[in-house]
Amino acid sequence: MSPIQRQNRLFNRRQLLQLSGLSGAGLLLSGCASSFFDNIVDKTFEPLNQSLETLILNPQKPVPEFPASAIEPNALLVNTFDFTPQIDPEKFSLTINGEVNNPMQLSMKDIQKLPLTSMTIRHICVEGWSAIVQWGGLRLRDLLFLVQPKANVRFVYFKSADGYYESWDIASAMHPQTLMAYQKNGQPLLPENGAPIRLASPIKLGYKQSKWVTQIMLVSNLLPTKGYWEDQGYEWFAGL
Repeated sequence: MSPIQRQNRLFNRRQLLQLSGLSGAGLLLSGCASSFFDNIVDKTFEPLNQSLETLILNPQKPVPEFPASAIEPNALLVNTFDFTPQIDPEKFSLTINGEVNNPMQLSMKDIQKLPLTSMTIRHICVEGWSAIVQWGGLRLRDLLFLVQPKANVRFVYFKSADGYYESWDIASAMHPQTLMAYQKNGQPLLPENGAPIRLASPIKLGYKQSKWVTQIMLVSNLLPTKGYWEDQGYEWFAGL
């Protein structure tokens, strides 16, 4: 079975969730966060979505990757707010704090000294498009190991330079293919793609993969604000 055929098995699982009506992502593809979905579907299905998708997620099982020949260099669309932050990588600092024993601030030079991991995966947007991209960076779990999360930590928040914010479950954050990426297709990440550093993972929809990340905060409970799009009705777990 080829890597692309193996990857298609993941789509079959996602399609099953969508067709069954259990995936908030599937609902959003056909009606992005309308008031009907906000008021009825989200309240009814969100706890079931999270429980079901958490059950499906194997936090240690790698997703099949693609060969470098499958990279689609022009397929990754740029979705931003009203502006793209221009961050000086020489002055950049990533803060990692919250319920941890060893809070840290890391420069890009500090980050680039850590082991580099590259992966070629499919990035999937809730709007219906996808792109095969090679990301390079460090595993998020390696960063979390450095700050020593407390035993009760269950969630991870990401804050971005443009005001975007997201939250993940700790199991997804610790997945071996969840990266803090600073390379795209073997080249330094460009500002429009999230430089100097962004989230990249094959187990979450695109809106979970924050760009221009400046802070990672570990917490035991979700805050009243769960994520930029989730607070407007999108599904929180958003797993693939």
